[in-house]
Amino acid sequence: MGSCLSTESRSPLPSSPTSSVGRKRKGSLKRRPVSRNSSFDYKREEMLHRIPGRLFLNGSSEVASLFTQQGKKGTNQDAMIVWENFGSRTDTVFCGVFDGHGPYGHMVAKRVRDCLPLKLSAHWEVNIKNDDVLREISQNRTVSMNSEDTTYSSVSVDEEARVSIGVEDAEKHPEVFQTLKESFMKAFKVMDRELKMHTNIDCFCSGTTAVTLVKQGDDLVIGNVGDSRAILATRDGNDSLIAVQLTVDLKPSLPAEAERIRKCRGRVFALQDEPDVARVWLPNNDSPGLAMARAFGDFCLKDFGLISVPEISYRRLTEKDEFIVLATDGIWDVLSNKEVVDIVASSPARSSAARRLVESAVRAWRSKYPTSKVDDCAVVCLFLDSDINNFSTASTAKSKEQGEVSTKKEDVDTPTGLMRSGTVRAADNSLVQEQSKEEAAEESKEEASEYEEVGKEWSALEGVSRVNTLLTLPRFVPSKEDEKAAGETKKRK
Repeated sequence: MGSCLSTESRSPLPSSPTSSVGRKRKGSLKRRPVSRNSSFDYKREEMLHRIPGRLFLNGSSEVASLFTQQGKKGTNQDAMIVWENFGSRTDTVFCGVFDGHGPYGHMVAKRVRDCLPLKLSAHWEVNIKNDDVLREISQNRTVSMNSEDTTYSSVSVDEEARVSIGVEDAEKHPEVFQTLKESFMKAFKVMDRELKMHTNIDCFCSGTTAVTLVKQGDDLVIGNVGDSRAILATRDGNDSLIAVQLTVDLKPSLPAEAERIRKCRGRVFALQDEPDVARVWLPNNDSPGLAMARAFGDFCLKDFGLISVPEISYRRLTEKDEFIVLATDGIWDVLSNKEVVDIVASSPARSSAARRLVESAVRAWRSKYPTSKVDDCAVVCLFLDSDINNFSTASTAKSKEQGEVSTKKEDVDTPTGLMRSGTVRAADNSLVQEQSKEEAAEESKEEASEYEEVGKEWSALEGVSRVNTLLTLPRFVPSKEDEKAAGETKKRK
């Protein structure tokens, strides 16, 4: 249970009994790697914020619209990202949304948002090089098989059989899917292992979902963990816009997921107050009550059936496909797939599509569940019916938006470059650097407020609203003195 220790025990205050003074000062210096790691993380984040084409705050680029809004349950634990020119490939985009849960879910979601794309890109590059080497070896063996003796030839036949099997798989799915599938699997595995070893984020009872995609040309590969969802808006035979669900909500209610969890001694059942929400519980304790069957983090359940293995899927895009929507369950709990498609399609400007969808979901929460708390929402809309090579980067688009917003106090929805044709001139370097500083400052403000929210009490069951985890952690339960102080404060008001 070491990962449940608070950060206070790792860095004692100078006035505390555990602090080192006098001759013990050298011992205290040895404890500084934690702060050094924090400094390293800050520098790493600052470098990420400067990458052209990487968008993670509310806004839009020429190919995408992003928006997230805090609900009424506390800190916004949702995160999102669009990364154009992903892996230095001009025809490639990475998108993802992440729904954190638990006391430190907001930190887990942001960590996965920042690190998972980097790991995926690195493994993708390695796998491409390995495939090239294997292909060359296969060709050389095929040539040598015709010139060597029978004994060597029989061995080569076996090798050729294995190669032919790979060719058959490649015919079912293109080579990019095989390569990306392996890259997704490795990246998700390494990401979860890194979270377990992280010293500054307690992931024992906190975690996040992740629905991610890589679009390269017309090839679309999706990696999904948890109950966030991706849908596609496409035209049917009658030229009507329909919704196609690209992912499966990986919840404990699915028979295959529940069977795996029970085989690992985990328990799956719903509470009487919410009979439609199956949850994952420890074998001998009614905790944490996780509402999903796969997730990053949540290591208290990793020995009892919870996994972080992604479900990988592939789709070949056509001219009938118009846009993709990735969103957290704050959207899907109140809006159907068709409603989401219609809202995005009817947006006056693509730059405001994600924001309009979130606002519609908030209104739906209030009308359908007036006694419940609105959940956090995060949306990424990726538009397909345009040539990505003619688009500017996300940094360019956001720099231009900042220039317009500086003269107004409120956001104004304006048509983006998707309404125009031609190439947009790249932004000046000074604008990009200024944008990076502003983004870093905004991120720092968000994290500061999030640390303040961590100590607040979590309401588990309120109305028909559901939460992802039902935790009973002593350090988050207010004492009688706190309740008395809160009552006196209310009386004063």
